[in-house]
Amino acid sequence: GHDASQAGHDKPLRGIMAGLLKKTTGLVGLAVSHNPHDRLRVLYTKILASLQSIPQDAAYRRYTEQVISQRFDLVKSEPDVEKLEKKINSGQIEEVILQAENELSLSRKMLEWKPWEPLVEEAPANQWKWPI
Repeated sequence: GHDASQAGHDKPLRGIMAGLLKKTTGLVGLAVSHNPHDRLRVLYTKILASLQSIPQDAAYRRYTEQVISQRFDLVKSEPDVEKLEKKINSGQIEEVILQAENELSLSRKMLEWKPWEPLVEEAPANQWKWPI
């Protein structure tokens, strides 16, 4: 029917309105995030979940968990994006999101690499001896 063709027509307008609020991040290729809190909550939850698979004494996990937990608390407690940017102190909220995305993919790579595990093979005993 006729209504279906009308359904999609309110979208562009919403986009234009949002664009007027914050035109650009000033960073090339980085789109303005319209719901940064939601995005960060999802990313931080995923990162923390990913870290659960990493041994607790691994330095990477300890450090990352600390940083992400701190930021997550700020996201949960500070609804104002500009104030949140100041508190996290890591650039614009879009940059913070980008960092979180990078951190998430790194935490997943860490699970593949397992840098905290010893070498699988023992080095041959005489490998480091000077040739006689």
